[in-house]
Amino acid sequence: MALAPVSPHHTSPIVCVMDASSTLGSTLVGRLLLRGYTVHAAVQNHGEVQLLNGLSCDTQKLKIFHSDPFDYQSIMDALKGCSGLFYTFEPPHDQTSYDELMADVEVRAAHNVIEACAQTETIEKVVFTSSVTAVVWRDDRKSIPSDLDETHWTDINFSRKFKLWHAMSKTLAEKSAWALAMDRGVNMVSVNAGLLMAPDLTITHPYLKGAAEMYEDGVFVTVSVDFLVDAHICVFEDVSSYGRYLCFNHIINNNEDALKLAKTLAPSAPSPPQSCDQDMKMIQQRISNKKLNKLMVNFAGGPKDRMV
Repeated sequence: MALAPVSPHHTSPIVCVMDASSTLGSTLVGRLLLRGYTVHAAVQNHGEVQLLNGLSCDTQKLKIFHSDPFDYQSIMDALKGCSGLFYTFEPPHDQTSYDELMADVEVRAAHNVIEACAQTETIEKVVFTSSVTAVVWRDDRKSIPSDLDETHWTDINFSRKFKLWHAMSKTLAEKSAWALAMDRGVNMVSVNAGLLMAPDLTITHPYLKGAAEMYEDGVFVTVSVDFLVDAHICVFEDVSSYGRYLCFNHIINNNEDALKLAKTLAPSAPSPPQSCDQDMKMIQQRISNKKLNKLMVNFAGGPKDRMV
């Protein structure tokens, strides 16, 4: 069972955030501390400085662990005494680019983490960060009569054929995590995030492979850091949360938004000439996040910028 929102009159629950040195992880740590949680922040090598530099709140309830998703004991150490885990995969420092080998890396990491949760008696809930890319890439995506939602999965053979390594890795890792969680009785929910609009986002991000096709299909979605953090905390604290949750609060479906994003990704690149027809064109949205929006309606931390 998940925990209710933290009350200052009760003992503060302990949760683990892994990897806590990422943009999502460090923001999540800060927000959880503000909500009264005690946080075990699991970071990879050299992640401690990045994490601490990004925090502006009281860190008395923060404990930092140097944890490697391929070192089982280090995961167990970070989880000790925790009632929940927020897990986000960060590529190893010596393997930062996504290629066909990354899927094996990400699957092994997910397997280790979920197995460690199964072995930790105090763990009540796991929030597993996945991606919209684990949903949208399918051969039949243009012919599906309804909007894409949490019930849809990316086709592994399709993503391998078109070298969509980010989609393939996220899909295989999430499927592996779900299979093991169900087998081992781990209470897990996943948050399938759109493109995270982080300060360090660049045009080389592997999520962007196939961006033009996602745009034309009406499924090119982004999410702000604050909204993504709110979503993670909401699905953790709400006892009714279950399964997968598509998480985004903006869709890139017109020329103006596409140009704005392109400028963000490559500020020095010249803007292409545009016609009036292109300026007016609006792509129909073909992806839905209604399940998450319904859950977050009464969430105390937001949603400040929920997309209807």
